[in-house]
Amino acid sequence: MPISGTPSRAQLVDHLVRTRIAGDVATPRENNLSHYRQLANGVRNFWLGLELGDRWTDEQDVLAVMAERVGVNDDPEYRYGQDTIDPELTVDALERMAARLRKAAEDRQRVLFATGHPGGLLDVHRATAAALRAAGCEIVVIPDGLQTDEGYVMQFADVAVLEHGASLWHTHSGEPMRAILTGLERAGRPLPDLVVADHGWAGYAGQHGIDSVGYADSNDPALFLAEAEGTVQVVVPIDDHVLSPRYYDPMTAYLLAEAGLS
Repeated sequence: MPISGTPSRAQLVDHLVRTRIAGDVATPRENNLSHYRQLANGVRNFWLGLELGDRWTDEQDVLAVMAERVGVNDDPEYRYGQDTIDPELTVDALERMAARLRKAAEDRQRVLFATGHPGGLLDVHRATAAALRAAGCEIVVIPDGLQTDEGYVMQFADVAVLEHGASLWHTHSGEPMRAILTGLERAGRPLPDLVVADHGWAGYAGQHGIDSVGYADSNDPALFLAEAEGTVQVVVPIDDHVLSPRYYDPMTAYLLAEAGLS
Protein backbone atom coordinates (compact mmCIF):
# COMPACT_ATOMS: atom_id res chain seq x y z
CA MET A 1 0.00 0.00 0.00
CA PRO A 2 1.17 3.57 -0.64
CA ILE A 3 2.72 5.36 2.33
CA SER A 4 0.74 8.20 3.92
CA GLY A 5 1.88 11.69 4.81
CA THR A 6 5.00 13.34 3.44
CA PRO A 7 7.85 10.88 2.88
CA SER A 8 11.54 11.50 3.29
CA ARG A 9 13.62 11.35 0.13
CA ALA A 10 14.70 7.79 0.94
CA GLN A 11 11.12 6.72 1.66
CA LEU A 12 9.93 8.26 -1.59
CA VAL A 13 12.62 6.51 -3.63
CA ASP A 14 11.57 3.21 -2.08
CA HIS A 15 7.90 3.95 -2.77
CA LEU A 16 8.56 4.88 -6.40
CA VAL A 17 10.32 1.57 -6.96
CA ARG A 18 7.71 -0.53 -5.12
CA THR A 19 4.81 1.00 -7.08
CA ARG A 20 6.78 0.97 -10.37
CA ILE A 21 6.45 4.72 -10.87
CA ALA A 22 10.22 4.44 -11.30
CA GLY A 23 12.74 1.61 -11.15
CA ASP A 24 11.69 -1.40 -13.25
CA VAL A 25 8.73 0.21 -15.00
CA ALA A 26 6.01 -1.43 -17.08
CA THR A 27 7.02 0.23 -20.36
CA PRO A 28 9.16 -2.34 -22.22
CA ARG A 29 12.47 -1.54 -23.87
CA GLU A 30 11.15 -2.23 -27.36
CA ASN A 31 8.37 0.34 -26.90
CA ASN A 32 10.86 2.94 -25.70
CA LEU A 33 13.16 2.41 -28.67
CA SER A 34 10.25 2.43 -31.12
CA HIS A 35 9.16 5.84 -29.85
CA TYR A 36 12.70 7.23 -29.97
CA ARG A 37 12.98 6.05 -33.58
CA GLN A 38 9.65 7.55 -34.61
CA LEU A 39 10.56 10.89 -33.05
CA ALA A 40 13.89 10.84 -34.91
CA ASN A 41 12.05 9.99 -38.13
CA GLY A 42 9.88 13.10 -37.77
CA VAL A 43 6.56 11.52 -36.78
CA ARG A 44 4.86 14.60 -35.37
CA ASN A 45 2.67 12.78 -32.84
CA PHE A 46 5.87 12.02 -30.93
CA TRP A 47 7.04 15.65 -30.86
CA LEU A 48 4.46 16.54 -28.16
CA GLY A 49 3.69 20.05 -29.37
CA LEU A 50 7.34 20.95 -29.93
CA GLU A 51 9.21 21.98 -33.08
CA LEU A 52 12.33 19.81 -33.09
CA GLY A 53 13.41 20.61 -36.65
CA ASP A 54 16.27 18.39 -37.78
CA ARG A 55 18.14 18.51 -34.47
CA TRP A 56 17.19 15.01 -33.30
CA THR A 57 17.26 12.83 -36.40
CA ASP A 58 19.61 10.22 -34.90
CA GLU A 59 17.80 7.88 -32.50
CA GLN A 60 21.09 7.17 -30.72
CA ASP A 61 21.29 10.85 -29.74
CA VAL A 62 17.76 10.57 -28.37
CA LEU A 63 18.72 7.45 -26.42
CA ALA A 64 21.74 9.23 -24.94
CA VAL A 65 19.54 12.04 -23.58
CA MET A 66 17.04 9.55 -22.20
CA ALA A 67 19.79 7.59 -20.46
CA GLU A 68 21.11 10.80 -18.89
CA ARG A 69 17.80 12.37 -17.84
CA VAL A 70 15.57 9.34 -17.27
CA GLY A 71 17.89 6.47 -16.50
CA VAL A 72 16.94 4.07 -19.29
CA ASN A 73 19.58 1.55 -20.34
CA ASP A 74 22.22 3.38 -22.39
CA ASP A 75 23.28 0.35 -24.47
CA PRO A 76 21.99 0.74 -28.06
CA GLU A 77 22.35 -3.01 -28.55
CA TYR A 78 19.89 -3.72 -25.73
CA ARG A 79 16.72 -4.02 -27.80
CA TYR A 80 14.18 -6.07 -25.81
CA GLY A 81 13.14 -6.65 -22.22
CA GLN A 82 12.97 -4.60 -19.03
CA ASP A 83 13.79 -0.91 -19.06
CA THR A 84 14.13 1.49 -16.17
CA ILE A 85 13.58 4.97 -14.79
CA ASP A 86 16.15 5.99 -12.19
CA PRO A 87 14.17 6.98 -9.07
CA GLU A 88 16.97 9.30 -7.94
CA LEU A 89 16.55 11.25 -11.19
CA THR A 90 12.81 11.36 -10.55
CA VAL A 91 13.30 12.92 -7.11
CA ASP A 92 15.98 15.29 -8.40
CA ALA A 93 13.50 16.57 -10.98
CA LEU A 94 10.72 16.86 -8.39
CA GLU A 95 13.02 19.10 -6.36
CA ARG A 96 13.74 21.28 -9.40
CA MET A 97 10.01 21.51 -10.11
CA ALA A 98 9.41 22.43 -6.47
CA ALA A 99 11.80 25.36 -6.80
CA ARG A 100 9.80 26.69 -9.76
CA LEU A 101 6.52 26.24 -7.88
CA ARG A 102 8.00 28.10 -4.91
CA LYS A 103 8.82 31.04 -7.21
CA ALA A 104 5.29 30.99 -8.60
CA ALA A 105 3.89 31.19 -5.07
CA GLU A 106 6.26 33.94 -3.99
CA ASP A 107 5.43 36.07 -7.04
CA ARG A 108 1.66 35.27 -6.98
CA GLN A 109 1.88 34.13 -10.59
CA ARG A 110 -0.85 33.01 -12.97
CA VAL A 111 -0.57 29.23 -13.36
CA LEU A 112 -2.31 26.92 -15.82
CA PHE A 113 -2.63 23.19 -15.19
CA ALA A 114 -3.34 20.61 -17.90
CA THR A 115 -3.01 16.90 -18.51
CA GLY A 116 -3.11 14.54 -21.45
CA HIS A 117 -3.06 11.64 -18.99
CA PRO A 118 -6.16 12.21 -16.83
CA GLY A 119 -6.39 8.55 -15.79
CA GLY A 120 -3.07 8.84 -13.97
CA LEU A 121 -2.14 12.45 -13.31
CA LEU A 122 -5.35 14.47 -12.93
CA ASP A 123 -5.23 14.44 -9.14
CA VAL A 124 -1.48 15.23 -9.04
CA HIS A 125 -2.24 18.43 -10.92
CA ARG A 126 -5.42 19.15 -8.95
CA ALA A 127 -3.61 18.96 -5.62
CA THR A 128 -0.78 21.16 -6.87
CA ALA A 129 -3.26 23.73 -8.18
CA ALA A 130 -5.08 23.80 -4.85
CA ALA A 131 -1.83 24.38 -2.98
CA LEU A 132 -0.80 27.24 -5.27
CA ARG A 133 -4.23 28.86 -5.03
CA ALA A 134 -3.98 28.71 -1.23
CA ALA A 135 -0.60 30.44 -1.54
CA GLY A 136 -2.14 33.31 -3.49
CA CYS A 137 -1.59 32.29 -7.10
CA GLU A 138 -4.22 32.79 -9.77
CA ILE A 139 -5.15 29.44 -11.30
CA VAL A 140 -6.02 30.23 -14.90
CA VAL A 141 -9.60 29.52 -15.91
CA ILE A 142 -9.73 28.54 -19.57
CA PRO A 143 -12.23 30.12 -21.99
CA ASP A 144 -15.45 28.28 -22.75
CA GLY A 145 -16.18 26.62 -26.08
CA LEU A 146 -12.67 25.48 -27.00
CA GLN A 147 -12.21 22.42 -29.18
CA THR A 148 -9.75 20.61 -31.42
CA ASP A 149 -10.15 17.88 -34.02
CA GLU A 150 -9.96 15.34 -31.17
CA GLY A 151 -12.64 16.81 -28.93
CA TYR A 152 -13.52 19.60 -26.51
CA VAL A 153 -11.03 21.33 -24.24
CA MET A 154 -12.58 21.40 -20.78
CA GLN A 155 -11.48 22.13 -17.23
CA PHE A 156 -12.15 19.85 -14.26
CA ALA A 157 -10.82 20.46 -10.74
CA ASP A 158 -8.70 23.36 -12.09
CA VAL A 159 -7.02 21.09 -14.68
CA ALA A 160 -7.50 21.46 -18.44
CA VAL A 161 -8.26 18.17 -20.18
CA LEU A 162 -9.56 16.92 -23.51
CA GLU A 163 -13.10 15.54 -23.50
CA HIS A 164 -14.30 13.17 -26.21
CA GLY A 165 -17.57 11.26 -26.22
CA ALA A 166 -18.36 12.34 -22.64
CA SER A 167 -15.05 10.85 -21.47
CA LEU A 168 -11.76 12.42 -20.47
CA TRP A 169 -9.32 11.67 -23.26
CA HIS A 170 -5.70 10.58 -23.37
CA THR A 171 -3.82 12.76 -25.86
CA HIS A 172 -0.25 13.54 -26.87
CA SER A 173 -1.29 16.51 -28.99
CA GLY A 174 -0.27 20.12 -28.43
CA GLU A 175 -3.45 21.35 -30.11
CA PRO A 176 -5.50 21.64 -26.89
CA MET A 177 -2.87 23.98 -25.43
CA ARG A 178 -2.85 25.94 -28.68
CA ALA A 179 -6.63 26.33 -28.33
CA ILE A 180 -6.29 27.60 -24.76
CA LEU A 181 -3.57 30.15 -25.49
CA THR A 182 -5.33 31.37 -28.62
CA GLY A 183 -8.59 31.62 -26.69
CA LEU A 184 -6.98 33.65 -23.92
CA GLU A 185 -5.43 36.06 -26.44
CA ARG A 186 -8.73 36.40 -28.31
CA ALA A 187 -10.46 37.29 -25.04
CA GLY A 188 -7.81 39.90 -24.22
CA ARG A 189 -6.69 37.95 -21.16
CA PRO A 190 -3.06 37.51 -20.08
CA LEU A 191 -1.26 34.27 -20.81
CA PRO A 192 -0.06 32.13 -17.90
CA ASP A 193 3.24 32.85 -16.22
CA LEU A 194 3.67 29.11 -15.72
CA VAL A 195 2.20 25.94 -17.19
CA VAL A 196 2.29 22.72 -15.15
CA ALA A 197 1.34 19.86 -17.43
CA ASP A 198 2.48 16.82 -19.41
CA HIS A 199 2.50 15.53 -22.99
CA GLY A 200 1.79 18.08 -25.73
CA TRP A 201 0.20 20.51 -23.29
CA ALA A 202 3.61 21.12 -21.69
CA GLY A 203 5.52 20.93 -24.97
CA TYR A 204 3.37 23.45 -26.83
CA ALA A 205 3.46 25.93 -23.95
CA GLY A 206 7.25 25.74 -23.68
CA GLN A 207 7.66 26.03 -27.45
CA HIS A 208 5.69 29.27 -27.34
CA GLY A 209 7.81 30.92 -24.69
CA ILE A 210 5.82 30.18 -21.54
CA ASP A 211 7.63 28.72 -18.55
CA SER A 212 6.63 25.07 -18.60
CA VAL A 213 7.25 22.17 -16.22
CA GLY A 214 5.78 18.71 -16.24
CA TYR A 215 5.93 14.95 -16.23
CA ALA A 216 6.88 12.41 -18.90
CA ASP A 217 7.28 8.67 -19.29
CA SER A 218 10.33 6.82 -20.57
CA ASN A 219 8.64 6.34 -23.95
CA ASP A 220 7.89 10.07 -24.41
CA PRO A 221 11.32 11.52 -25.19
CA ALA A 222 10.32 14.88 -26.68
CA LEU A 223 9.89 16.73 -23.40
CA PHE A 224 13.29 15.54 -22.17
CA LEU A 225 14.89 16.79 -25.38
CA ALA A 226 13.12 20.11 -24.82
CA GLU A 227 14.46 20.22 -21.26
CA ALA A 228 17.98 19.56 -22.60
CA GLU A 229 17.54 22.47 -25.03
CA GLY A 230 15.98 24.77 -22.41
CA THR A 231 12.55 24.98 -24.06
CA VAL A 232 10.84 23.23 -21.13
CA GLN A 233 12.23 24.06 -17.70
CA VAL A 234 11.74 20.82 -15.77
CA VAL A 235 10.56 17.34 -16.75
CA VAL A 236 10.00 14.69 -14.07
CA PRO A 237 10.56 11.13 -15.34
CA ILE A 238 7.81 8.77 -14.16
CA ASP A 239 5.61 5.98 -15.40
CA ASP A 240 2.58 8.18 -15.99
CA HIS A 241 -0.12 5.51 -15.65
CA VAL A 242 0.49 2.96 -12.91
CA LEU A 243 -1.95 0.56 -11.26
CA SER A 244 -3.60 3.19 -9.03
CA PRO A 245 -3.54 6.98 -9.22
CA ARG A 246 -3.29 6.96 -5.41
CA TYR A 247 0.27 5.70 -5.81
CA TYR A 248 1.23 9.24 -6.87
CA ASP A 249 0.04 10.78 -3.58
CA PRO A 250 3.40 10.47 -1.74
CA MET A 251 5.17 11.97 -4.75
CA THR A 252 2.77 14.91 -4.75
CA ALA A 253 3.16 15.36 -1.00
CA TYR A 254 6.95 15.43 -1.36
CA LEU A 255 6.72 17.97 -4.21
CA LEU A 256 4.47 20.32 -2.25
CA ALA A 257 6.57 20.05 0.90
CA GLU A 258 9.75 20.85 -1.04
CA ALA A 259 7.98 23.86 -2.57
CA GLY A 260 6.87 25.11 0.85
CA LEU A 261 3.24 24.63 -0.09
CA SER A 262 2.08 22.05 2.44
